[in-house]
Amino acid sequence: MARRTRFPVAFGGLETAGAIHVTAVHGARTNSLEGLVVRAERGLGGKAFAEHRPRLAMDYRSARSITHDYDTNVLGEGIGTLFAVPVMVQGRARGVLYCGSWGQSSVGDIVATPALDVAHELATELRIGDEVQRRLGGVPTASAAHSPGVEMSASVREELRHSYAELRRIGASVADSGVRAQLAQLESRLAALSAEGPIASTASTVRLSPREIDVLSCVAVGATNAEIGTSLGLKEATVKSYLQTAMSKLDATTRHAAVANARIAGILP
Repeated sequence: MARRTRFPVAFGGLETAGAIHVTAVHGARTNSLEGLVVRAERGLGGKAFAEHRPRLAMDYRSARSITHDYDTNVLGEGIGTLFAVPVMVQGRARGVLYCGSWGQSSVGDIVATPALDVAHELATELRIGDEVQRRLGGVPTASAAHSPGVEMSASVREELRHSYAELRRIGASVADSGVRAQLAQLESRLAALSAEGPIASTASTVRLSPREIDVLSCVAVGATNAEIGTSLGLKEATVKSYLQTAMSKLDATTRHAAVANARIAGILP
């Protein structure tokens, strides 16, 4: 936020039990903002949170449109201009990001647009994290899936493979390492779920790159090279190159054989 808005101070946090808990502070000269807890509708950030829209105080000290519950914290840092942006996830406010300066500063598109972009990017990360948690919560363990008498239907297996390919596509665009780790965990569980028997010994020797797995996961659900390129943001020639390398590593002469061998090796569901 600080880097992209050029405002020296940036801070923010997510909502817990009806209040925004500031857990990240950058550029502050004091510790006044550390541990700040903002209630909905209170202060500039609480108002932005409650109204689901950005709020600006050009001269924070004299601003009449907000409550001044947090003057000790904000003025203690010496902030003159403060801009607060709610983090909206599927219509719900999940947190607030702030950027500010120690004196009075103008806030035009050069500040507002990148601030809104940062909030939108964080909202996307949160939405993906929510979806990962939802899917993790609904996926049984591999041992349960392969218990005696439990057989996975063809339609369920196909849905798992499409979900796997979609998660690989999402993961390729996620910057947050924590979310990527959650996605990787879910991908491993999906791959283990659909295994029909013990993983072949080739699993310990085959090492595909993340992009090779991305491409193969799309091939596994019937996508063409052109469709894979569009989905992953790659040129068709690049897709073909990744596929050929994966085929070589998997000792396969066709794309379908590569998918089959990857499944046997436990790489794909």
